[in-house]
Amino acid sequence: MISFREDPELVQRTVRERGYVAPVLIDRSGEVAGRVYGVWGPPTAFFVDRGGRLVARVIGARDWSTPGARTFVEALLAAKP
Repeated sequence: MISFREDPELVQRTVRERGYVAPVLIDRSGEVAGRVYGVWGPPTAFFVDRGGRLVARVIGARDWSTPGARTFVEALLAAKP
């Protein structure tokens, strides 16, 4: 996860409160997200398979609890590297 132009203390508090376990890059200026990953506005989600290959990029808010989204994520998790 990447925190984009947010206060680091707010990000750390939010991570604790929501119980996130994934590492969070705190990109205060937005430079890393923009230059390295091509993300200029949140939310943007990248899906990487077990082999480290980018398989999808989604820009904008999505409901990740839908059956289609769950099927997509489960397929990525089930795939062999």
